[in-house]
Amino acid sequence: MSKSIKETECLIIGTGIAGATCAYIAAKAGIRVCLITKRPDPTLTNTDRAQGGIVYQGPGDSPELLKHDILKAGRNINSISAVDFLAENGPRVVKELLIDELKVNFTHLRGPEDENFDLTREGAHSVNRILYYEDQTGKKIEHALIHALKNNDNVEIIANATAIDLITLQHHSTDVQTRYMMDDRCIGAYVFSDNTKDVHMVFSQYTVLATGGLGDIFMHSTNEPGTVGDGIVMAKRAGAQVLNMEFMQFHPTTLYLPGARRFLISEAVRGEGARLKNIRGEYFMERYNPELRDLAPRDEVSVAIWQEMIENSEDHVLLDIADFVEEDIPTRFPKIYATCLEAGIDITREPVPVVPAAHYFCGGVLVDNTGKTTLQGLYAIGEVSCTGLHGANRLASTSLLEGLTWGYYAAHDIAGMINSGCTIEAKMLRSAREWIATGTIENEDPALIAQDWVTIKSTMWNYVGIVRTRPRMKIAIEALRHMYLRIEEFYKEIPVSKDIISLFNGIQSAILVAEGALRNRDSIGCHLVKESKGSTRSYPAMRRNYFP
Repeated sequence: MSKSIKETECLIIGTGIAGATCAYIAAKAGIRVCLITKRPDPTLTNTDRAQGGIVYQGPGDSPELLKHDILKAGRNINSISAVDFLAENGPRVVKELLIDELKVNFTHLRGPEDENFDLTREGAHSVNRILYYEDQTGKKIEHALIHALKNNDNVEIIANATAIDLITLQHHSTDVQTRYMMDDRCIGAYVFSDNTKDVHMVFSQYTVLATGGLGDIFMHSTNEPGTVGDGIVMAKRAGAQVLNMEFMQFHPTTLYLPGARRFLISEAVRGEGARLKNIRGEYFMERYNPELRDLAPRDEVSVAIWQEMIENSEDHVLLDIADFVEEDIPTRFPKIYATCLEAGIDITREPVPVVPAAHYFCGGVLVDNTGKTTLQGLYAIGEVSCTGLHGANRLASTSLLEGLTWGYYAAHDIAGMINSGCTIEAKMLRSAREWIATGTIENEDPALIAQDWVTIKSTMWNYVGIVRTRPRMKIAIEALRHMYLRIEEFYKEIPVSKDIISLFNGIQSAILVAEGALRNRDSIGCHLVKESKGSTRSYPAMRRNYFP
């Protein structure tokens, strides 16, 4: 593989709402940005898949009320600082950037000429405060951001570029004196080009991880294929701290079609009145949460569905939209309507078969309110990060707002650092060793990779899924550790590729989640342990997870 070097002021890995916002704001401040994605199109992100909406501020709403709802959903183990930060600043950033500057056309109350937005409500929200565009809110935001970036001379977007590892001075510098540094520093990343099959060294003053979560390590997932925790394990290997690795949120309602990938049925559908019923036709949520019923927090709804499926020996429950949603369903939810109709289900006439699926990861790389990690020169924003905002469970429609807000403030922080001269000299940047290719076996054996993924995903779903037990988690960890040793040898033997990078990162993500789940004995939020009584008093809120 040839050696290729690129230098930039800010390297951003990931093009969802967090990464794209960070790139946009940094570029506006005059910072040179290199924005990379491992996918062929920068809009192929989890943001693009987000249907429901983004938290704003409605009539009768306030930062205090939003804080209350976030803390309640997160079981009060959230970072108070992060919750305050989002509640005070998030809606303002939505107004400034999305509404006023990028002119994102959210749905208005009485049509495009009406100045008032049609704000909806989702599970565990006290008031209507969520902006949306049909059932394609994320797509609307994502395309507006990427369009703006493509017209900015300070931004270079590189597709089909997979980050392999972060470059740090202690790990990779040829200057032996760097090994004696008290604090290591990230200076870029090794990046594999799927187009040329070369490994590039991208040096940067500041590096931002915006790679998303890890939902695709589970058998059923709403995530973009390949969302396997790349950024989390790269940061971990480089020495950054990770936190709350046990908290995987499962979305209660995805379209159940045997053999097909799960398609999200937005929580906004239940926000508009749809109700869940079991195969016997019983509307069951009032038995689990009499107050909020179908608008209970996602972890409660997912567990309720799981329980109904177990008790009735069924592989799905039903979501009744037709009998309860008063709005014109094809107009309000065009993508959901069209997708279901293509599968032979007319949601205006019949209920939708649904099951839970891995949806959003509440843990990740530990960061502060500007996205700084515990490793100098490295930021993490969006789902890859753990701001502490979500605690043990995420409130609906806060993920887009978190990505937007932390992307915005990370960019301002980076621009301030660079403009004030907080940079490292080019000689130090270029001191890293080039990528050493160790693989000699040309055939990476796609069948082996595919089978390993089947094993990882089924292990995580069956043993570290919606409802967990300690015996199951122990079995999962033993199996995953054994797999890791074999995959690591395989990783060293063959030339680097996008598929083997994904597998190597995915097995490490799975181990981190399983070990974090076993370590936390309290059943809380989206970490439901069957034997536990469910108390938060002894919850180890600041416990870190370390990959062996």
